[in-house]
Amino acid sequence: MLEDFCNSTFWNSSFLDSPEADLPLCFEQTVLVWIPLGFLWLLAPWQFLHAYKSRTNTSSITKLYLAKQVLVGFLLILAVIELALVLAEYSGKATAPPIRYTNPSLYLGTWLLVLLLQHSRQWCVQKNSWFLSIFWILSILCGTFQFQTLIRTLLQGNDSNLAYSCLFFISYALQILNLILAAFSEKNAPLNNPSTTASFLSRITFSWYDSVVLKGYKRALTLEDIWDVDEAIKTDALVSKFETYMAGELQKARRALQRRRQKNSQRNREANLHGLNKNQSPSQDVLVLEEAKNKKKESGITKDLPKAWLVKTLFKTFCSNLLKSFLLKLVYDVLVFLNPQLLKLLISFANDREMYVWTGYLYSVLFFLVALLQSACLQWYFQMCFMLGVSVRTTVMAAVYRKALTISNSARKQYTIGETVNLMSVDAQKLMDVTSYIQLLWSTILQIVLSIFFLWRELGPSVFAGVGVMVLLIPVNGIIATKNRTIQVKNMKNKDKRLKMMNEILNGIKILKYFAWEPSFKEQVNNLRKKEIKNLLNFAYLQSVIIFLLYLTPVLVSVITFSVYVLVDSNNILDAEKAFTSITLFNMLRFPLGMLPMVISSILQASVSTERLEKYLGGDDLDTSAIRHDSNFDKAVQFFEASFTWDQDLEAAIRDVSLDIMPGQLVAVVGTVGSGKSSLMSAMLGEMENIHGHIIIKGTIAYVPQQSWIQNGTIKDNILFGSEYDEKKYQQVLEACALLPDLDILPGRDLSEIGEKGINLSGGQKQRISLARATYQNSDIYILDDPLSAVDAHVGKHIFNKVLGPSGLLKGKTRLLVTHSIHFLPQVDEIVVLGNGTVLEKGSYSALLAKKGVFAKNLKTYAKQNGPEGEATVNDDSEEDDYGLMPSVEEIPDDVTSLNMRRENSLQRTLSHRSNSRHPKSLKNSLKTRSVRPKLQEEGELVKGQKLIKSEFMETGKVKFSIYLKYLQAIGWCSIFAIIFAYMMNSVFFIGSNLWLSAWTSDSKTFNGTNYPTSQRDMRIGVYGALGLAQGLSVFIANLLSARGTLHAADILHRKLLNNILRAPMRFFDTTPIGRIVNRFSGDISTVDDTLPVSLRSWVMCFLGIISTLIMICMAVPVFVIVVIPLFIIYVSVQIFYVATSRQLRRLDSVTRSPIYSHFSETVSGLPVIRAFEHQQRFLKHNEMGIDTNQKCVFSSIISNRWLAIRLELVGNLIVFSSSLLMVIYRNTLSGDTVGFVLSNALNVTQTLNWLVRMTSDVETNIVAAERITEYIKVENEAPWVTDKRPPAGWPSKGEIQFSNYQVRYRPELDLVLKGITCDIRSMEKIGVVGRTGAGKSSLTNCLFRILEGAGGQITIDGVDIASIGLHDLRERLTIIPQDPILFSGSLRMNLDPFNRYPDEEIWKALELAHLKSFVEGLQLGLTYEVTEGGDNLSIGQRQLLCLSRALLRKSKILIMDEATAAVDLETDHLIQTTIQNEFSHCTVITIAHRLHTVMDSDRVMVLDSGKIVEFDSPEELLKKPGPFYFMAKEAGIENVNNTAL
Repeated sequence: MLEDFCNSTFWNSSFLDSPEADLPLCFEQTVLVWIPLGFLWLLAPWQFLHAYKSRTNTSSITKLYLAKQVLVGFLLILAVIELALVLAEYSGKATAPPIRYTNPSLYLGTWLLVLLLQHSRQWCVQKNSWFLSIFWILSILCGTFQFQTLIRTLLQGNDSNLAYSCLFFISYALQILNLILAAFSEKNAPLNNPSTTASFLSRITFSWYDSVVLKGYKRALTLEDIWDVDEAIKTDALVSKFETYMAGELQKARRALQRRRQKNSQRNREANLHGLNKNQSPSQDVLVLEEAKNKKKESGITKDLPKAWLVKTLFKTFCSNLLKSFLLKLVYDVLVFLNPQLLKLLISFANDREMYVWTGYLYSVLFFLVALLQSACLQWYFQMCFMLGVSVRTTVMAAVYRKALTISNSARKQYTIGETVNLMSVDAQKLMDVTSYIQLLWSTILQIVLSIFFLWRELGPSVFAGVGVMVLLIPVNGIIATKNRTIQVKNMKNKDKRLKMMNEILNGIKILKYFAWEPSFKEQVNNLRKKEIKNLLNFAYLQSVIIFLLYLTPVLVSVITFSVYVLVDSNNILDAEKAFTSITLFNMLRFPLGMLPMVISSILQASVSTERLEKYLGGDDLDTSAIRHDSNFDKAVQFFEASFTWDQDLEAAIRDVSLDIMPGQLVAVVGTVGSGKSSLMSAMLGEMENIHGHIIIKGTIAYVPQQSWIQNGTIKDNILFGSEYDEKKYQQVLEACALLPDLDILPGRDLSEIGEKGINLSGGQKQRISLARATYQNSDIYILDDPLSAVDAHVGKHIFNKVLGPSGLLKGKTRLLVTHSIHFLPQVDEIVVLGNGTVLEKGSYSALLAKKGVFAKNLKTYAKQNGPEGEATVNDDSEEDDYGLMPSVEEIPDDVTSLNMRRENSLQRTLSHRSNSRHPKSLKNSLKTRSVRPKLQEEGELVKGQKLIKSEFMETGKVKFSIYLKYLQAIGWCSIFAIIFAYMMNSVFFIGSNLWLSAWTSDSKTFNGTNYPTSQRDMRIGVYGALGLAQGLSVFIANLLSARGTLHAADILHRKLLNNILRAPMRFFDTTPIGRIVNRFSGDISTVDDTLPVSLRSWVMCFLGIISTLIMICMAVPVFVIVVIPLFIIYVSVQIFYVATSRQLRRLDSVTRSPIYSHFSETVSGLPVIRAFEHQQRFLKHNEMGIDTNQKCVFSSIISNRWLAIRLELVGNLIVFSSSLLMVIYRNTLSGDTVGFVLSNALNVTQTLNWLVRMTSDVETNIVAAERITEYIKVENEAPWVTDKRPPAGWPSKGEIQFSNYQVRYRPELDLVLKGITCDIRSMEKIGVVGRTGAGKSSLTNCLFRILEGAGGQITIDGVDIASIGLHDLRERLTIIPQDPILFSGSLRMNLDPFNRYPDEEIWKALELAHLKSFVEGLQLGLTYEVTEGGDNLSIGQRQLLCLSRALLRKSKILIMDEATAAVDLETDHLIQTTIQNEFSHCTVITIAHRLHTVMDSDRVMVLDSGKIVEFDSPEELLKKPGPFYFMAKEAGIENVNNTAL
């Protein structure tokens, strides 16, 4: 039929059977024309639909678009001309063959369609259609045949169809131009990410990414250089999609759980019944036992959680991506198996001299094309998989963060902050790794099946001998893999413990330094690390065995298969075709067989992570149903028979409270330590679990927690807390919260940066900022949990008057104030007295006094001289006694880094003015004069000392060679040489076995089946096997050696790091966020433990593998050298470009990752505050922005990997192509076995080349971990712990302290804090130190402990200059009760005596003196009671008393108290004071006071101001003459030494 259609021959195989093969013209004009046209017309409707759906409003006409349309217009004109010619030619004569006018007509329609398609794309974001690009490629490929046929015809002098030929040539050229234009991308200005507008070819080859790579090569990349990710994969979009699916799946899982529980309980019931039938009357004991068992079972059941929903949810969320990658992988897998078939054809071509040369060239071109397609599929498959991985990680991280905001307290208690951060970092990463490789599960199995099928075709049934061996090895691998998993689980636990320990050490580093406890904690960390290293070694040994088996498998398999094949039948001869095709297939089998166990084990590893995540994400949410919000309610807050507990297993902390609070009231909540004051507040905030009853709240809430929570940011950010900035209100709040004076001291005023957890602020400053934050928010109800505890009396008074009291900023708001300060009580509207979680009594001050109940009794005890004069002072609002004294005598502690103590002259003046004249100047005025101070010079300039947290040091450029050397040194040079030698032997054996095989296959030419000598055959098999075994063994030895070496190195690095961090001076910890240090101990150490060694090993093996392959090819075909050199140059240049970019991207990745984790841990610690203010959304947004920033770096590094891989694969494909071309060109000098030998090796090169660059960049990126660790190993240390000069035994025996002209500064660049202190403190003297904020009080204690080293002068204790002895000798002999009571997780005993120096009796004695004995005896475990992280399971008062017992145990001659009584009620305070008076009567005691009454019974009082001593005398003397102390006392209402009623 087609013959008639063309009027010429359609198909005749004789056309091909000649050296000058060609296709019939009819075939070229029909089939080859219709293929591209059919493709276009079939898919066009779908294209129009797509363009319609994804259209945007704007369309811009660009030059590129016009050029394309013009070219297609020309094609249209050509089609018209051709049609006209045909009609003209055949107008009057015979009928033309149909083909002559159908083709031009078809083309006419087609070009019109293309014009329409290109036009419709103008409204899309992506203007280039992949579909048109493919059409152009098809059209050009199919046109090639007709093109060469027409040229040949013309060359033969047949020019009958000259006009048509010319038209065809012009249209062919135009099509090529069209393809070239299609390769250009439309520039689209507003969009950040060019991948959206990149053309099809640019996307396949990732060329749109060139600009980034060039930038990265020229200079270090910054975040601005990296494009944002698409909207579709931004955190917000992903999480909302994930959560919709999650809700459904979790529901299902919970139902399944219900069913499981019912079944279990039924079974138990039946079992119990059976049990009872046998023994009708159970004795009492049995019943008790039963009950205990049931209890156990119940607690066991609660551990049973909704399972298996996370994977389903993730699958549903990302199914489209999974489907696309599935298809790509499928195509790739099929293409891979074309290679051995083509190889087979080429070998037969080399052996058969009769075949035409063009077939050889055809095979070579096919080889190349298949390889190109393979590359494109593989790279896009990887791209999809890794994108999926990143999206999964993003989703999990964001979901964990969202959960953290709503998680219930009992669920939260199960995790330390460290563990929750781990869910976000480690487990999310594990899931990311596994999803990247998930498609390999089915793909490996497919590859194995296909390999076996093709091998069967080559070698027949003898294949099963080889496959049998493989199958036998699978269970062995499986056993080792499960063993590995148990080791990993163990190791995760060890790692968690070690990190938890590190976290605590870093949080409590100050205490460790004060008490010289570093060695004990170092020992604990090192012991955990020892276990970890031991596990890692076992793991590495097992890995070596797996790798050994992996290496042995293909060798064993091929030896056994070939032996069986040759032995089964004497006619079977191993020729080149069979051997090399089989070996290529066996090599292909090696990958899936190696990957399968790896994929399975990584899935198992991830299953641990999914379980952990399911437990966390499926945990209970905070149940706030008992808290009802009602805006039309008549009371502000109403408790209705409310009982609340912290955990369902514990007894209630709030019992049957019924309480009404009217709008606008100021209600004080009082009670002893542990009476449930804070719990009552938490219950209102919905932080506790409801037992029964409810609370009704009207309006919004602001909350000031007892322990203030400060974010890392500026003071201004902390106060605004996301609200709009209102200058007037802001200044009012600053003034009312007495923050202006503090701002004057801080170098950047309110733009000074606060460290993590407010590290560079004193307790009082934190508390006041926390209060300012609440005051600034315009809420209805203010819950104030003891905000006045950390400030001193007159600041407290100022704050009460200006903020909380009847005339303060918050007047008219409902205020609940937990307080221990009795003297404010007369001014409150109502007092609620709590005891043991219930309301004992409530009423106004006068009513409660008249009632003579609990409150009146307690008040009497503390206000012994509660005469009219005392009352008067308390209620005295007159500002007369305010004497412009700086409003805070409280101290900026000395971890304060940014305190550059430039005192304002005005302060100096105020002081001198105060001593000279008696004109009182109100606090208000003193504040006003100062708030006028000019704003910071320019917002832009940073003042010296304003930036506290140094931004993380990020290396740029190449990792220094010295780092590699250091790491290699740590491994040890001898082991390195041994390792490299073993790997080189492996390469030698590899080359040997290949050459041997080549020789073996050439036997088939010498002998035919009948006369093949058996001895020869056995020798061939034997040597081949031996060489294979030698290969495996050498790798095994190399792996064992390298595992030992690298772990040894990791151990050394960790030791050095730990030693050094513990010896770093205090200022290092103030300027470095804890997260950053922990990151070194977690991420970087784990990289050095696991990832770096693997990368190094792989790198060495790849490198040697490629070298040996190239050597082999060059041995066979020396001409190949000419090809290798240019390819090598391309390769190296691509590598250089890439590594620079990739390295920087990985660095950016790790730098943008730390803020996510630190923000997360900050959120977890400040949850009650965030929830109370209802700022969850804002924190979510902040977290999502952080994750997106990190995501764009990860995304970019994935693309850069693909960019590289596709270019390298091209190099690899060119190697294969050129070697196959050389085989064709030199066919006369080469035999089939050489061809097979060369090509089967060349095919391996592509993969290996790819790996080599990947490994190079992996090594580079992973060595960054070593670089970051060495950076911290080099941190400068404080003075040595112990020096040659030891103090005499029993020193200090008297406790005399002398300061002589002592000066000190915080950091070298800052001014002096103590400006020449000179004084003598006699033995057993009690000294009180007072002074206002920043006067240098705490600096004094820090100098005694040498936390700060002197800048001049000296301190001697009992005649020994403290600077001359070791730090530990000094610190162990002094005792301090610090301001913040810090405890470590571990037993109570460990917290008191980490070195086990004291017997139990002494510890009990100390506890008794600290009034804690009854509490500890009441605990089930007594001294072994586990303290949780940060001592969270003890009240603050109890923690303070524990710190007191530490001091009592020490029994040193000198005790320093840094106002330890801030957080305790008056009762506990009283206990502490009496204990100190009795127990430390024989010691020298220095008390840093914030409340004056604590120092009134001292022997002498030292008044500091601006780092100098202004007064130093007994309190009696100081009160006689009007000086700074006199005014302070007057303000605090103290008239004489005995009147310390406050």
